[in-house]
Amino acid sequence: MTVHTRPWRACLALLSTLLAASALDAAPLERADLAAARELRQRALSSPLAYDLVRSLTTEVGPRFAGSPGDAAAVEWAVRNLERLGFSNVRRMDVTVPHWVRGRTEVSIVEPFPQKLVAVALGGSIGTEEGGLAAEVIQVRDLEELQALDDSAVAGRIVYFSQRMDRTRDASGYGRAVQVRARGPAAAAAKGAVAVVIRTIGTSNNRIAHTGATGYVDSVPPIPAVAISNPDADLLENQLASGRPVRLSLEITARELPPARSANVIAEIPGTDRSDEIVLLGAHLDSWDITPGALDDAAGVAIVTAAARLIADMEPKPRRTIRVVLFANEEFGLSGARTYAAQGSQEIARHVLAMEADLGAGPVWMIESRVAPETLPLVRQIHSVVEPLGVALGGNETSGGADIGPLRNLGVPVLSPQLDATNYFDVHHTVNDTLDKVNPEHLSQSVAVFAVAAYLAARADAPLPHLHPVDATR
Repeated sequence: MTVHTRPWRACLALLSTLLAASALDAAPLERADLAAARELRQRALSSPLAYDLVRSLTTEVGPRFAGSPGDAAAVEWAVRNLERLGFSNVRRMDVTVPHWVRGRTEVSIVEPFPQKLVAVALGGSIGTEEGGLAAEVIQVRDLEELQALDDSAVAGRIVYFSQRMDRTRDASGYGRAVQVRARGPAAAAAKGAVAVVIRTIGTSNNRIAHTGATGYVDSVPPIPAVAISNPDADLLENQLASGRPVRLSLEITARELPPARSANVIAEIPGTDRSDEIVLLGAHLDSWDITPGALDDAAGVAIVTAAARLIADMEPKPRRTIRVVLFANEEFGLSGARTYAAQGSQEIARHVLAMEADLGAGPVWMIESRVAPETLPLVRQIHSVVEPLGVALGGNETSGGADIGPLRNLGVPVLSPQLDATNYFDVHHTVNDTLDKVNPEHLSQSVAVFAVAAYLAARADAPLPHLHPVDATR
């Protein structure tokens, strides 16, 4: 069949083709760069390096909590492996970190129907006095319900927060639920509570509890704080629903030790004619004390390391320097991130883009950004290369990640490949965050996205301007 096109439609089609070609010519990347990026994408998909790194870190080091022997071993592991892989300028940046020791945690229902609960102390919790404590429980859903109570209803009791975390792809469920862990103990202490128990901040119904950091305020004496697993939270609520008073006993031997020394580990793939400019790939080297941290964040360490290493073998070479930063103590205070961002304005000005991997092994399902308007064409070109991997293009209002947050607040542009968090919080901050949870294909897809994004940012001809610091914190 012959299709006859009206002349005006043919003209419109020709005009569209010319405009598209003109836009490509005006774009920040050459066709050769995009072709190389597509080759890099395919190399990353078939590379075993990232999985090998996750296996090595979780097997040879394991738990690596700030200030612990495992933390020191992780720093040595990182230096050794980055040097082995041929990175340049491998070095340590000294970081002072807090040193909290968990000790032993025991939580039981003593009335009306005695049962032992699966519990874990929250990071930073104080210990109980010798012999523990026991008190009646008062249930609230969240901070808002707590604040609505008179202090007299809370004083002398254990506050139980019952809010359940929602399962979401973008981790928004965690963002809502984590407030009770972060702020609940201090808020309950201000009303006279003697301890806090929270429903675990996690999406699994397995009988495991998720740890994580809490905080106190100087004006209120701290109180012990624990999380109990979802099934144990259900058990506690069933007993509370009986209408009879429920008493819990807690015994926690956690303690704070003097600050310790750790280090950010830094390594680079040097650029060519724009080597003074830095594209940063970040992840955190530490984990919680109870877990080998395969997803949080050995996977992130592997993603950024493998991405940079694959870029090193590409032609044409990156024009800007690719810098890998493995941050110290993300989990318990962002010590490494704050130290890195405090280097001074001249050093920070060299950073033209920052990316972070800290939400599991993937896959990446969306790319978001926080860049100047003139950088958005570059973001769209990056997306065009990774779109075949099932990656959507998001908006330009991303918050980035925790470790690059201080850089973002100083105006450094941010690109955020969003890792799929649908199942991540089943094992997040638990003993179950182990190597078997890492899907090698998802991990390789994540490496491909990070590698393409970093490579094209490092190749772009156009400047990558900073945002104003005030704008960056909106």
